[in-house]
Amino acid sequence: MTNIGILGAGRVGTSLAHALSSAGHDVTLGRRENGDEAGTAIRYADHATTARTADIVINATPGDSTLERLTGLRAELADKILIDVSNATRDDADGLPGALCYPGSSLAEQLQAALPGTQVVKTLNTMLFTVMTAPGALAVPPTAYLSGNDERARKTVAGLLGDLGWDSAWIEDLGDITTARATEAMILVVPHILRRNGFTPFAVSIAR
Repeated sequence: MTNIGILGAGRVGTSLAHALSSAGHDVTLGRRENGDEAGTAIRYADHATTARTADIVINATPGDSTLERLTGLRAELADKILIDVSNATRDDADGLPGALCYPGSSLAEQLQAALPGTQVVKTLNTMLFTVMTAPGALAVPPTAYLSGNDERARKTVAGLLGDLGWDSAWIEDLGDITTARATEAMILVVPHILRRNGFTPFAVSIAR
């Protein structure tokens, strides 16, 4: 069992919290309001408390404001693994992603530079959020990419993906954090898929 803190209580964060809690992990979901909810083992706390008390932290905050939010938690995130599942984009008129906030770089790289005492690992940002916790529901096996400077941290994150139902053969370890700029750029194809097919579960994957 791992003590996991999740920053962001939207659809992504909440879905991950319930799945990881069901897998036996001790989960705290960070949001503005404190207080637990009946019928769930998940605890709720503010972002600073969530980051400080967790062993592994998942960033599920909106990507366009993540850097500012998490830079303010530098002390709380020190010496911890930070799993970044966000995409930093500027929206088009219809509210779907239109452009990258960090062209030529990535949110993950920006986070690693701003949080040198934290091991940042990028993953799960190339799919509809429902696939993150139910990869086996797709007709074709999806791919989860890993990017991070610390090999041990990437292996730890791969283990957590296994708890979410990801077969090891579906996990592609790309190497250091600079490789995240490739997977984050994949978000640019997503709005075109959504406009044609709606929110049907999908992942941007490798076919072999």
